[in-house]
Amino acid sequence: MSQRSEPAASSLERIRSVRSSIFTPEQQYVLQKEKFDKFSSIKINGQKYMNQEDFIQAIAPGEDYQKIQKEQFALLFRIADKNGKGLLSLQDFMVFENLLSKPDAEYEIAFRLFDVQGKGKITVEQFREILASNIGSDSVPFNFDCDWLKYYVGWNNSKKHDLNYEEFTQLLKGLQAERLRQEFRYYDKEGSGYISPESFKKIIISIAKHKLSDYVIEHLPTLCNISTSNEINYATVIAFHNVVRQMDMVERIVLKAISESNDRRITKNDFLNTAAKETRFSLFTPLEADIIFHFAGLGNPSGRLGRRDFAQLLDPKWQKPADQRPIVQITTQKHQGILWEVLHQSYYFFLASIAGAVGATAVYPVDLVKTRMQNQRSRVVGELLYRNSIDCFKKVIKHEGFMGLYSGLGPQLVGVAPEKAIKLTVNDYLRSKLKDNNGKLPLKYEILSGGAAGGCQVIFTNPLEIVKIRLQIQGEMAKNISNVQHRSALWIVRNLGIVGLYKGAAACLLRDVPFSAIYFPVYSHLKSDVFEEGPDKKLNMGELLLSGAIAGMPAAYLTTPCDVIKTRLQVEARKGQTAYSGIMDAGRKILAEEGFKAFFKGGPARVFRSSPQFGATLMVYELLQRSFPWSASNDKFEKEKPVNVIGDLSHLKSRNALKILLDLDNKFGAVPKNINVPNFGVKMTSTP
Repeated sequence: MSQRSEPAASSLERIRSVRSSIFTPEQQYVLQKEKFDKFSSIKINGQKYMNQEDFIQAIAPGEDYQKIQKEQFALLFRIADKNGKGLLSLQDFMVFENLLSKPDAEYEIAFRLFDVQGKGKITVEQFREILASNIGSDSVPFNFDCDWLKYYVGWNNSKKHDLNYEEFTQLLKGLQAERLRQEFRYYDKEGSGYISPESFKKIIISIAKHKLSDYVIEHLPTLCNISTSNEINYATVIAFHNVVRQMDMVERIVLKAISESNDRRITKNDFLNTAAKETRFSLFTPLEADIIFHFAGLGNPSGRLGRRDFAQLLDPKWQKPADQRPIVQITTQKHQGILWEVLHQSYYFFLASIAGAVGATAVYPVDLVKTRMQNQRSRVVGELLYRNSIDCFKKVIKHEGFMGLYSGLGPQLVGVAPEKAIKLTVNDYLRSKLKDNNGKLPLKYEILSGGAAGGCQVIFTNPLEIVKIRLQIQGEMAKNISNVQHRSALWIVRNLGIVGLYKGAAACLLRDVPFSAIYFPVYSHLKSDVFEEGPDKKLNMGELLLSGAIAGMPAAYLTTPCDVIKTRLQVEARKGQTAYSGIMDAGRKILAEEGFKAFFKGGPARVFRSSPQFGATLMVYELLQRSFPWSASNDKFEKEKPVNVIGDLSHLKSRNALKILLDLDNKFGAVPKNINVPNFGVKMTSTP
């Protein structure tokens, strides 16, 4: 049975644990007194006092009052002002701060607001009066005669009981869902189980506006687009409500899934798989996942979403502000420095070199046959050694042995590492940068990306090709000419020099640029259009191999004339053979002496070599990226950053207490009410 990770401690728990371990009661008293002295503006008989404005500034520094109005923060002042004098002494303020330090402070504040008599119990009449007086006039009235409430207080009017603290907190937690049910029923006039998108928006604004970003609120009516109907059914409303209630868990799972993704983007399946691993039970239904990705992906239809996309779901004002972070902030920073960047890029070079080596080794015998066929001069007497590619293959084995098929493989393997790395990296980079606002890449930019990748690789491929070709032709010369000395790759490099190694570079460009300009777009469209690769479908080995192999066929054959010219320019002409001074000269002489068909010599062999080679290379490269992604833990490190403690706890818990009340109605407390608040001395315990 796989081991599941336990949920991480909440920021509040971390604040409490660190705070209690750092500050003694005496130190907390000093900090609270400094805070009181800083914000108190009233002085009577030498004593300082806070008015309502001072109190709000002290518990909500930097608040912009957009999601929670200042009048709603005033609810907390009524709790602190136990004597109703409109002023708070240092003792009053410290008692309130002590209340906020309790683990269940948010619920206790709500309980005290409803317990107007201060008896430690709330009657049904008190609950009805407080809630009804704080629901906005434009909201759907709450039905207090509903079965849901009777389960808490009793069905028989003569036996109804008051709510103690524990009962009230549980009722409060379920009250928002009951309001949602009642409002859905209110707007579903026809009893069809559907409501209009506009009605859905009204419901969500009334009970969850404070938990949503302005972006989500603006686009609430678009939720009808996740189905074929123009209306929204009850299941979708409940699913949306569940997402809102679990927004912290949504964020946690999204960040976890993104950290495990190679490109820092995830699909819906990635999200659900991570949720299954990180929680004990299936926390999110497919419909809830659809809703999450609907709102996060409104500006990105690709289906692969990143951190910035998901930020649209979360109201930044409800996150920990930059100046009000937890006691220990875990910050993620990217490693800096040239060395780290070199290591990062070297990792992908390493993967590409492995993939290139596998592909090159697999098809090298075919490449050797292709080179021998292309270098065969049909107009030179005694030069026609091979009738076709199969005849060439047989004669190489007969005269040079099986290992003759791998002549020149060493330099090839040395060269494929930078060659494939440059080609694949440049193509991937340009494709990512040239996408339009919808995340799509126009065909002209696909061709440009591939062509640029092919051009960049020539700096490595040209020296590689010259050394490889001369080693491959060497065995052929030994068979025809006696006493031919075998030369090593190192000897060839020294003999040619830097300038000689780039002989025929223009022809190499002429071949590699169009090859890659054809290959990469065809490969991409085969994966997406034929094999239907998408955010939720990854191709298997066979599909990747076929995509790469099929894309290599037109790319290889159509660029064969360029390859023939390149080969003739790079091979050292022997006595009696035609010498070429450049691309145009080679083209004219080949056409005049050997005919048009000569430009496609070795074409089938080139297809048989390039097609499986690139198929194997791209398959291995993509599988290596999946199996060994550059982990987020390699690219990032964590460090702890201590920040202010008292301000964080007071502000965070004050807002959380108000969020519980705003779950009842977004206008709760916005209009001052004549609510009596009990004395803080009342101890809330359950009655037996």
